[in-house]
Amino acid sequence: MSILIGTASWTDPSLIESKRFYPPEAKTPEQRLRFYATRFPLVEVDSSYYALPSQKNALHWAERTPPGFVFDVKSFRLFTGHQTPPQALPADIRAALGPVSKRNVYYRDVPEELRLELWSRFRGALRPLREAGRLGAVLFQFPPWFVHGREGFEHIALCADLLAGHRLAVEFRHRSWLNPEQVAGTLDFLRTHGLGHVVVDEPQGFSNSVPAVWEATSPEVAVVRLHGRNAATWNIKGADSSAERFNYLYSIEELADLAEPIRALSDATAQVHVVFNNNMSHYAQRNAAELMGLLGLAA
Repeated sequence: MSILIGTASWTDPSLIESKRFYPPEAKTPEQRLRFYATRFPLVEVDSSYYALPSQKNALHWAERTPPGFVFDVKSFRLFTGHQTPPQALPADIRAALGPVSKRNVYYRDVPEELRLELWSRFRGALRPLREAGRLGAVLFQFPPWFVHGREGFEHIALCADLLAGHRLAVEFRHRSWLNPEQVAGTLDFLRTHGLGHVVVDEPQGFSNSVPAVWEATSPEVAVVRLHGRNAATWNIKGADSSAERFNYLYSIEELADLAEPIRALSDATAQVHVVFNNNMSHYAQRNAAELMGLLGLAA
């Protein structure tokens, strides 16, 4: 059974402010990562969504963690079709793009040569983790407006081509991909391209929520992301941070119910990465440790 459990980020402000996980002496990013890696074998890099990661930071991450520790890395927001403020782009790319009258740019707004340069830099930033054996899955979390259809399939295939040789995992946030009429075709597409399916646990009944489909589509990796079950905050407006949206603490009974399908999923693929994204206070770290205990996994 190869199940790695961790949390989405080790530097979330809500976690640090809680003072419920890190010891008082862990005051710097380096100290926090070193401590985190003594408790969990996996972490998800969330900052790479907001801006391209740097090789320098990736090298530091590799140096500060033990052999066997794994980083799942979120794709840069432009690649997944999210709105991207021009200031989130590297300065030289922003200058080459020229004046932008809109508040945000999207993938289609950026000329192909600049898009390819951004992809090249993203691959370069991942290289230190790959070479150190620390890179897990590259997570492509598509936005709620990314709906099932030919253009969507083509873009996912393009992402897979541009990151050939990496392990990719795909998370959908529009129910059209996994509704009863489309789910088989979606999973077959992921299998054909060797892409990991991201199983989610989240509030149901919204257009931007999808059901938990416990299927592995890659022989290498499946990802389970646990967003909590707080329906009241799922689409909260005006929140100061994502922690407010994912404000939920799983009970031991709920975790026990999740443990069984996670075990079953581990029989169908080489690794299962379980990421707690209920990032209010220390909730994710507490629940991750509790699930490890239920599954009999050592830190």
